[in-house]
Parts: sequence; structure tokens; C-alpha cells
Amino acid sequence: MMSEVYAIEGMTCNGCVAKVQKAFDEDSRFVNANVSLDPAEVRVEYEGEPLDVGDVQKVVASAGPYKVVEDQHVDRKAPAVESGSMHTAAHMTTEHEHTRGFFETYKPLLLIVGLLALISTLVQVDTTEPLGGVANLDPMLWMRHFMAGFFLAFSFFKLLNISGFASSYRMYDWVAQKIPAWGYIYPFVELSLGVLYLTNLAPVFTNWATVVILGVSSLGVIESNLNKKKIQCACLGDVFDLPMSVVTIVEDVTMVAMAAAMLFLI
Repeated sequence: MMSEVYAIEGMTCNGCVAKVQKAFDEDSRFVNANVSLDPAEVRVEYEGEPLDVGDVQKVVASAGPYKVVEDQHVDRKAPAVESGSMHTAAHMTTEHEHTRGFFETYKPLLLIVGLLALISTLVQVDTTEPLGGVANLDPMLWMRHFMAGFFLAFSFFKLLNISGFASSYRMYDWVAQKIPAWGYIYPFVELSLGVLYLTNLAPVFTNWATVVILGVSSLGVIESNLNKKKIQCACLGDVFDLPMSVVTIVEDVTMVAMAAAMLFLI
């Protein structure tokens, strides 16, 4: 197997990365492709005849106003097992240096989830009782507050750049792949669910909607992980560079489980 790295000009956000990544993922000539924003490049792995830079340029251009910077292309025709030591002439860094630890990678997600859990607990604290009455917490109320905060916070990040989110989301969500408009609608669906959980309006409908919507979304996430696709998770829009991983599966499945539990407790 051969591995090559090409610097790409024109990518300015994670939405751009998602578009270029999708173009490579849909081209059967590539066994694997990993597009990144910093450095702005693509590392491709393929078998068979050596690639021409023009072939790569066509794939990149099909995704939008992007182009390959030929003078920054290194490791051409290097075996995949020996590549990985250099990226581009402008970015002489190793793969190891770009590898982030678990907490560094998922810090934004962990902080948001942790704060939501804390707030959901504090809103039930009764300072007139010993230890604030924490032992008497209502799990149903806790889950409702957590779900409300989850959807409101996550929809906020998606709404910051809806087109960027839609591009990333379409790379793995089954519905968005068939109906691209769903990627633009989804942030508003999350916003609506957040309001419904917060106000406790139509709880049966709200929880069923969560089970169905996130349940279907989870299937696309699971498929992407099983296929070992190196793509960006769109859960926080394109604001943070979160990779698709088991963490994403746990996030979606946990929300589905909580909504199902609330249906049972109603």
C-alpha cells in the first residue's frame, strides 16, 4: 500500500474539511484518506498504480474552491508503513506530535456534560435541609433538566455555523445522507427538544422523538466507527475538532436510554 500527503489551499474551517473528506471517502481509488485543517492537508492511502497529482486535484476541486499545493507535497510514493514521519514542507511534524490524549481531545465535550450534570443537581438543592437535601434528588427531574441543557447547549454550537455542521453531519448520518436538508433542520430540532424538556410540555412526545431521532443518528455513528472512518463528530458543530469515536456512541446511546427511562417513569 502506498501513502502520500498533499497540502491543500482554501480550507478555512471544519466545514471545508468535511466537504473534502467526503469527496475522498466517495472515491473508490482510496483505501483511506485523512483530511486535516491544521496543517491543511490530506494523507491518502491507496493500492495499485501511482497517483498523479492531477487526480488528487480533481477530487479536491470537486468538494469546492480548494486546490492542491504541489510544491508542498511530500512522501510521494512512500510505503504506508514508512510514511507518517513527515507531513508537508511547511509542517515538518510527526504523527505522534499531532496525537492528542483522551482528555485533551474531548475536553470541550467533557466540560459541557460535567457542567450540565452539576447544574441539574444544584437546581434541586434545598439549603434548608441537611446536606442540601441531595439524598432526596428526584431522578426524573434531574434527567429532564439534563436533557434540556444538553439539547439547548449542543444546538447553540450547531447554530453558530449551520452549513458547516450540515456538511460534517452528512458524512455519517443516514437521514442527512439521503436528505441533505435534514442537516440544516436538525439544529432547530435539538433547540425545540431543549425547550420542550425545559418547559415539560408534551413529555411523552418529547421523549419518543428523542428515542427515534437520536436512535437513528446512533446507527450512523456506530457504522462509521465499525468502518473506522476518520471523520469529525458534528455533535458540537464545527466549533471544536472532535473525532468520531466510541465516545460519540456512548453520548447518543446514553441520551436514548435516558429518554426511554423517562417514558417508563411517566
